[in-house]
Amino acid sequence: MTKKEIVKAISEELGLTQLQTKAIVQKTFESIIDTLVEDPKHRIELRNFGVFEVKKRAARKARNPRTNERVDVEEKYVVTFKPGKEMEERVSQLMLDKERQAAEKEAASAQSSPSAPISSTPAAPLSDVPPESPPAEEIAEIESPPVSSPYNQ
Repeated sequence: MTKKEIVKAISEELGLTQLQTKAIVQKTFESIIDTLVEDPKHRIELRNFGVFEVKKRAARKARNPRTNERVDVEEKYVVTFKPGKEMEERVSQLMLDKERQAAEKEAASAQSSPSAPISSTPAAPLSDVPPESPPAEEIAEIESPPVSSPYNQ
């Protein structure tokens, strides 16, 4: 989702113009950035959303993946974000919802599908179906010629 999409959604929900909403959203982002830059030890805690914090990364040795050459990486400051409790719960709920939906879909397809797999071959017309076979007694009365087989000897 882009900032433009956020502005549009908020303006529609609150009944503000997109220009008014854009100014508010932009000012919010600027305030977060300014606060973090002015005092790197300061953290911004937005309840149920999360915490923005500036942390110092120590200097380290790294390796250039193209040349396999060792490189010195200087110490630097980085912004970190730790999601709040509500965000964590709602995001973890996504997986549970997907698992539940998959289970429901599987159960529904198992109930609606026949036990035999559906064939892509069309059924034969009734005129091609052979007549009913004779009863078992009639089959027993028919004599068959002896079959020679190496196993019969």
